Order: sequence, then C-alpha cells, then structure tokens
Amino acid sequence: MHELTELRAELDRIDRELVALFEKRMAVSREVAAYKMAQGLPVLDASREAQVIASRQAMLRDPRLSGAAAELFKTVMALSRREQERVMEDEQHA
Repeated sequence: MHELTELRAELDRIDRELVALFEKRMAVSREVAAYKMAQGLPVLDASREAQVIASRQAMLRDPRLSGAAAELFKTVMALSRREQERVMEDEQHA
C-alpha cells in the first residue's frame, strides 16, 4: 500500500494537469463566446449541454462514477457559461 504522502503527491500531480486543462477550456470558452456574439447566439444551449454530459458519462470505464461525472461536467459547463457571459459583457462595455 502506498504511503499517504505518495498518494497526496500523485493527487497534486493530477491537480496540476487539471488546472492546465481548465485554463485551456476557459480559453476555448472565450473563443466560443466571440463566435456566439458574432452569430447572435445565446450562451446557453441546453440540448448541447445534455449531449455533453451523456457523452462524458459514456466515456467512463467505471459506471459507478456516472453521477459524479455528470455533476463535474455540469459545474464545468456552468463555469464556461459564466466566462462566456463575462466576455460578452466586457465586449458590450468596450
């Protein structure tokens, strides 16, 4: 069995990767906001979000994590929407 410090170090490595991926996702979300503004599209696309959640759950190797994965991606998409709204608001005030 691994020592707790080794397990925590592994979690720290994973978290560093997650932070980098989060930043990349927010950068793409800003690009999505620019596209939506140019096309006059709303920030929220509920059918797309439902599709994303279902597809991410389907990617799981452990189906017991399905509910947690749905919660994770609902939160991530809510943060992405918030970032898109911020970009759109900033553009309106520019």
